[in-house]
Amino acid sequence: MVFSYYRKLTPSQRRIYRKSDEIHAIRLPNAERLQPLIPAIARALERENRERSEELCQKLATGMVTDLKLPRIRVKVLAVRPSKRWGELHGLYEPVKGRAAAVITVWMRTAKKRQVVAFRSFLRTVLHEVCHHLDYEYLELEDSFHTEGFYKRESSLFHQLVDSSGKKK
Repeated sequence: MVFSYYRKLTPSQRRIYRKSDEIHAIRLPNAERLQPLIPAIARALERENRERSEELCQKLATGMVTDLKLPRIRVKVLAVRPSKRWGELHGLYEPVKGRAAAVITVWMRTAKKRQVVAFRSFLRTVLHEVCHHLDYEYLELEDSFHTEGFYKRESSLFHQLVDSSGKKK
C-alpha cells in the first residue's frame, strides 16, 4: 500500500519509498536492558519533570543506537508544542548535516491546553523520531518517508519495549 503523496515523488524517491515500505521491523538486540527506562519515563512525564524526561529519553535513544552500533543522537524534550494553522508539531528529527550528532526534539505539553501529553503518545513520538534516525543510519536509506513499513518499524520498537498487555514493563 502506498500513501497518496507517493504520486508526487520522483522515480528515485519512489525507489526509496518502496524499499522503506518493505521493511517491517527492526530488532533491538538488548531490548530487555532498555525496558526499565519505560516506566521511569512514564513517571517523569506524570510528574511533569521535563529535565528528567529528557535525561531518560536520551538514555533510551543512546541505548538503542549504541546496541545497533550507530552514530549517537541527541534528544531534547521541550515544554509546549509549537503550533500554527496546520496543527501541532509533536516531534522533529534533524539529521547530522553539520552537527556533532543528529537531534530529536519532542514536546511534552499540548499547544492549546498545555496539558502533559499522554505517556503512550509521548513514547511513540520519541520512537517515531528514532525511526527516522534508523532509516538513515541503520537502513542507510537516502530519505526517511512515512510509509506503512516505517509505521510498522516504529510499532516494532514500541512492542519490544512495552508489554503487549498495554502495561509498561
